[in-house]
Amino acid sequence: MNWFTKVRNNLRFLPKRATDENLWVKCPSCQQMVFGQEYHENQSVCPRCDHHGRIGADARLAMLLDDGFEVLPVPEVKEDPLKFRDTKKYTDRLKQARAKNPHRDAFLVGSGAIDGRPAVIGVQDFGFMGGSMGMAVGTAFCQGAERALTRRCPYIVVTAAGGARMQEGILSLMQMPKATVMTRRLHEAGLPYIVVLTDPTTGGVTASYAMLGDIHIAEPGALIGFAGQRVIQDTIREQLPDGFQRAEYLRKHGMVDMVVHRHDLRDMLATVTDYLSPKQAA
Repeated sequence: MNWFTKVRNNLRFLPKRATDENLWVKCPSCQQMVFGQEYHENQSVCPRCDHHGRIGADARLAMLLDDGFEVLPVPEVKEDPLKFRDTKKYTDRLKQARAKNPHRDAFLVGSGAIDGRPAVIGVQDFGFMGGSMGMAVGTAFCQGAERALTRRCPYIVVTAAGGARMQEGILSLMQMPKATVMTRRLHEAGLPYIVVLTDPTTGGVTASYAMLGDIHIAEPGALIGFAGQRVIQDTIREQLPDGFQRAEYLRKHGMVDMVVHRHDLRDMLATVTDYLSPKQAA
């Protein structure tokens, strides 16, 4: 046995020190590295360039609603009704998405208050299959509207989606008129329906409940549109203007009512809901 073998047999290898994989966050806009704790304490807004990062449904609800709010259970729907398969089975894609997400699908509803004002908030989570709209999302949207009708309070929806969920085919597209009917019921009941458009809001979601609000608020820099820029540009064969389909451009052209920084969003929603909510008789 040589000296190297003797030393190796007597060495005690210490376990590799665990490091937080989120210790640093790379801003997708300015490409700067930001300390993770600083980034999250700043509500996932880059302190260098003010880029608004994407956040999950739980974080969004906690950010907007007062403490003690209720999270409605995600409704059960028939899964994989078309037995769809592309490069993977749809059931496998759902399992993969649920392994990375605490909830069963891409839409979560919280019932509570904003600065003491009753409100129901539905949040679309882009982290779950790109926030795509399937039967579970459509049913959860309607569940939130029903809760708002029962409580006689505003319904606020925070959108973030790549569009309809292709694995559910026509059943996914049917969620568009289904959600539209619920927005009509809110209107007939005299209850505010407010939409907060976040990055990105596209496809069938934009073509339905995302653009049917009484008030449309967008976060800075949010991508909002139906078809993609390349599709539009190839169709009309013209160069699109700078900032096309971004929140600020849409605000300038009347498609969005206001662009509100994430730090000010809660206060703005409290003001808007207070102004639009039906007043109780004295």
